[in-house]
Parts: sequence; structure tokens; C-alpha cells
Amino acid sequence: MPKNILAMALAKVIIAAAWADGHLANDEVNSLKSILAELGQTGGSGEAAMTVNEWAELEIYLHSPVAADERARLVESLAAALHGPGDRALALAALDQMLRADRVITVEERAVSKEIHTALERVDLGLLAQIGRLLRGSLHRHTVAPNREQYLGEFLNNRIYYAVRQRLGKAPEDDLGIPVAEAHTLALAGGLLARVARADNTVTDAEFARMADLLESGWGISRERATLVAEVALAESAADLDYFHLTREFAANASEEERIRILDALFAVAAADGEISREESDEISRITASINLTHSHFVAAKRRARGIG
Repeated sequence: MPKNILAMALAKVIIAAAWADGHLANDEVNSLKSILAELGQTGGSGEAAMTVNEWAELEIYLHSPVAADERARLVESLAAALHGPGDRALALAALDQMLRADRVITVEERAVSKEIHTALERVDLGLLAQIGRLLRGSLHRHTVAPNREQYLGEFLNNRIYYAVRQRLGKAPEDDLGIPVAEAHTLALAGGLLARVARADNTVTDAEFARMADLLESGWGISRERATLVAEVALAESAADLDYFHLTREFAANASEEERIRILDALFAVAAADGEISREESDEISRITASINLTHSHFVAAKRRARGIG
């Protein structure tokens, strides 16, 4: 449980408010970190420092826009965490600070801010009312609106799988037509292919098409879905995808035969535009070691890519 329930509930609401116009500015993210620091929730290694999982609870809301129904659930959780007028004043001030962070308050942000202000100002802060809110929340909170936190493990360990789920509006295995374990491995493979495609800082049309080809043929999914997974993998890899989690999870979920096959796929993406660059070769070498294969595996795959016996 977070050390400061109010701070976490407040942070989620102000992130949701910042997403009102469909865009989250760097200044808004920096403002969030400043607000958390003022509340004693970031930095250092003391009692107030946030854990990795606590920060992930916030990062999952930073990842993609928060819709109105999910925002309403977060506001309800914040209301339940208020213990007096001081908490309410702090919450409203932090909300205003966040929305002013990028020096532009859009029409959408202004409307959402008014909505949240109204909801919090109506909260009865009497003791009995607080107890009633807490009881109602414990009974109904998880069924009222979407709650992306139930997928926090996926967000931490398989970001591409999580993002595909968000795009599809359902679990990928429900719409990709493959079992859950294969859907997880597919997403991880997409991330590895994306790392090689981005290794020289340019993703060509040929490389993107080759990624989709390999995902389609390797997992027997439709071209449309293979293209979606490739798009998501490239987008996530551009957004500081955790390399350690990506390679660790792939190594844990794929057999040795699958890991050897992925080397051939990585070289196929690298060669898609006519040559294998040094940056791409170096990236594949790093991936080889990270997925528990040997340099001999790397050399053999590179020779196969070059058509050398």
C-alpha cells in the first residue's frame, strides 16, 4: 500500500486532468514530479521515497490518455482519501498547479478542472460521511469504471503486450487468435525487432514491412494484426522501453529454438534495406547475450543472413 494514500490518489487525478486535451506535455510531467516532491513522495531512500511499484502505478496513467469514466473513478478515490478541509485545499491547489504547468490551459482542461473542483467541493468531510465513502469504495470501486491498474504486472514486464491490449480494447489473445502465452511472446519479439530497426536511428519502410512479415508468418496472425503489433512495438521502443525487462522476459518465455529463430528474424530486419549496418549488428550481438544465447549462435545467424553456408 502506498505510504501516502492521499498523495497517490491526488497524483492520479491530476494526471487524468492533464490528459483532458489528449496530450501530456513534458512540463506537466515535471510539475507532477514537483508536486510529489513537495508532498514528500519522491527522492532519496528514506521513509517517504516511492517504491518502483508505486511509481509504476502513476506511470501507467502517464502512458496513455485517461477517459472520462476512468477519470471519474479516480476522482471518487481521491474524494475518499480526503480527511479534512486542508486535504481538499491541497488537492485543488495541486490540480491548478498542474494545469498551469505548460502555461496553456485548453478548453478541455478547463472543463475537466471545473468538473473535478465541483466534485471535490461537494464532498462531505464529516467523519460518518468519510466512513460511508470508504465502504462504498471498497464494495464498488472496481466495477464502476475501467481500472488499468489490474494490468500493472503486464505494464511492468511486457509493455508492448499491455499497449496492444489498450489499442484493441481487450486482451490481445482474444483478437489475435493465438493462446495467451504465444501472444505474450509475440509482443516481446516485436520489441526485439523494433530495437534492431531503430538501432541506426532510422526505420525504413522496408524494415517496417519486414517486421510485419515476420510477425505474421512466425505466429500465424493476420496482416492487419501483425502491422498493429509492429506499430506498437516501434512506438514503445521510441518511448524508452525497458531493455532489461524486454530481454529477460523473452529469455524466460521462449525456448532455445525460438530464441535462435529470433536471431534470424533480427538479421532479416537489419538486412531489409539492403545491408546490415554496424549499429544493427552490434545491437543483435547485445540481444544475443541478453536472451541467453552464445556468440557462436550470433555468428551462425549472421552467416545465414549473408547466405554463407
